[in-house]
Amino acid sequence: MTDGGKPDNPSRKRRRRRRKPQSRLESTNSPPPPPPPPPQLPPPHPKRRKIDGPSTSKNHLSFLQKMRMRLSGGHFRMLNEKLYTCSGGEAFNLFKNEPELFDVYHAGYQEQMVHWPEQPVNTIAKWLRNQSSSLKVADFGCGNATLAKSVKNKVFSIDLVSNDPSVIACDMAHTPLDSSSVDVAIFCLSLMGTNYSNYLQEAKRVLKPSGWLLIAEVRSRFDPNTGGADPEKFFCAVSQLGFSLVSKDFSNKMFVLFYFKKAKKDSQVESIKWPELKPCIYKRR
Repeated sequence: MTDGGKPDNPSRKRRRRRRKPQSRLESTNSPPPPPPPPPQLPPPHPKRRKIDGPSTSKNHLSFLQKMRMRLSGGHFRMLNEKLYTCSGGEAFNLFKNEPELFDVYHAGYQEQMVHWPEQPVNTIAKWLRNQSSSLKVADFGCGNATLAKSVKNKVFSIDLVSNDPSVIACDMAHTPLDSSSVDVAIFCLSLMGTNYSNYLQEAKRVLKPSGWLLIAEVRSRFDPNTGGADPEKFFCAVSQLGFSLVSKDFSNKMFVLFYFKKAKKDSQVESIKWPELKPCIYKRR
């Protein structure tokens, strides 16, 4: 029934009902709507050049420094082995021809010393400060002349190369010092070379009677258990040269320290059997 009381026309209803499936059929047969356009992305930012900030440049520099240290460390180890396995004259000529190698060696040496809990040069300086400041000292193998800068004594600093006016550059077996002119002769980690006994003979020449001879060396060089020399044989050889052993210090785990005094009368031993001191080869860190 309609609002006016008239019956509905059934055909119209049917037509209405038929239209719906027809409309659905038409929508099914019609082509699918085009896909929606892709979302518009913002234009890419221009590629910015990365500028090293303080932290980046610091890391870069530290990397370069590490590489330089590694290269320098390699050169140091080669030079160190060379100095232990050649004569003093050969070492002197090497550094005379290429003095820049001396800087490489001592830079590497200082890097190694940083890892030592105690440095023998400081122990020797402390001993000297307890002696008279009037004693004249010959520092064989002085390096950067650290000892001379640490005490009030007159110190003749001797090494293969002189980058300091106060350092005497020479073969340590043949120094320009006068005979019987010094009170103390020191070898601080410097008994290097196949002819180390010649250095000790030179020390004897320049020392006054009753003069002191101090020798500090890497501990392993005097450890028979690891291939080092027998210290007693070394003491015997030095005694035959004309010295008497006053004291020996094995308390440090890195180095040993021997104290000798020159005899008042010259020794007459013609042939001395010197023990071989093995090279001290530093490991790569």
